[in-house]
Amino acid sequence: MEEKKQTINDLDSSVIENFKSQLRGNIVQASDPEYNETRKVYNGMIDKHPGMIVLCLDVADVIASVNFGRENNLLVAIRGGGHNGGGLGLCNDGLVIDLSGLKSVRVNLADQTVRVGGGNVWGEVDHATHPFGLAVPAGIISTTGVGGLTLGGGVGHLTKKYGLTIDNLLEADMVLADGSFVTVNKDQNKDLFWAIRGGGGNFGVVTSFKFQAHPVKTVIGGPTLWPIEKTEEIMSWYHDFILNTPDDLNGFIATMIIPGPPFPDVLHNKMFCGIVWCYTGDAGDFDKLFQEVRDKEPVFEHVGEMPYPAIQTLFDGLMPPGLQWYWRADFFNEIGAEARAAHLKFGSSIPTPLSQMHMYPLSGAASRVGKEDTPWAYRDAKYAGVIVGVDPDPENAEKITQWCKDYWEALHPYSSGGAYSNFMMDEGQERVQASYKHNYDRLTEIKKAHDPNNLFRVNQNIKPKT
Repeated sequence: MEEKKQTINDLDSSVIENFKSQLRGNIVQASDPEYNETRKVYNGMIDKHPGMIVLCLDVADVIASVNFGRENNLLVAIRGGGHNGGGLGLCNDGLVIDLSGLKSVRVNLADQTVRVGGGNVWGEVDHATHPFGLAVPAGIISTTGVGGLTLGGGVGHLTKKYGLTIDNLLEADMVLADGSFVTVNKDQNKDLFWAIRGGGGNFGVVTSFKFQAHPVKTVIGGPTLWPIEKTEEIMSWYHDFILNTPDDLNGFIATMIIPGPPFPDVLHNKMFCGIVWCYTGDAGDFDKLFQEVRDKEPVFEHVGEMPYPAIQTLFDGLMPPGLQWYWRADFFNEIGAEARAAHLKFGSSIPTPLSQMHMYPLSGAASRVGKEDTPWAYRDAKYAGVIVGVDPDPENAEKITQWCKDYWEALHPYSSGGAYSNFMMDEGQERVQASYKHNYDRLTEIKKAHDPNNLFRVNQNIKPKT
């Protein structure tokens, strides 16, 4: 049985003062005027009250914070500065190690690699790499944190072409549960390097990442929309089409409402089956490749050439921090008739304008990595699916949550069993285990070796092997 944790309130003030003296960064506690603002996270549905938030400025601050948490038997959460839909970057009454002050992006043109701080968000990476015609595969919203997205896997517009984010991670610097600092890569601390490429924040605090970047300057991208009534037809066609197109063409399919601008007035508040495309190949080949999409007669097409950072920020304005979010997810191999019928049913009853369902293709480069080469066990899955209930009004929290749960319940029987950890709420140990499948046992062994007392447990938790 895990030992009961102390709270910050249990500590003598002299212990806290001594800790403060070791830091360059600031400590924020409940009595501080900035506390309520500092404890806010991207998901407005999360309302946790940490005992202390440490705003780290460097690796030394992280080491001191990890040691302080361990020595005082505190519940410890790690916040990288991005989204974490489940609110697992915070905890109640314990210690939050906030990395948002650890920001730096350095592009090395000699080998096209990028060194990124543990507190950066992807928009900052794109800003730094774009002038050099480079990009690192990431998600689809620029305010997503580098740390959380990477450690969980990393699915987005470039997945088919260049793989998951973890497939492009070359090295990381980490602070482990015992306060030690290590570098992990294919030659050093190989077990940890394997574990962090999909195993989440279970194994330590990553203070910097080194990625392989790829030549991406402009893309051809944007949405095509069909009336929601055509969902079953479009999904059936899409499944065959997307799995047989070149890696250069990616497109995730969605059920959604058009909430308002920048879309034309005639589309507002109507439900659609949509696909958001991203093409990285030769512009001269695009129209021929895309003709089959146009033959399906979308009622709206806004697909054109744009800088890569533009497609990464396409949804930022619609999804600012502070909205109410509820997430459910699964992997899928097929979009069979029963699943298509469920998508039509729930896509026709979306409760609020920002609520939606996405299915991201996992074919192409992501599928060519071995299923034991990283903890990501579902290399043979065709899609990472996610349903999100989203709305600005807390009054609608129950409505969006129930729609999301019902949609998921209807689809889950047709899923592969596990889910992409970055798309999960706090759903219990069985779901975590299902998401790592045959790789779970090895993860528990590595956890035991490097965090035997489960200091890093506020996450999609992998318990140390007993």
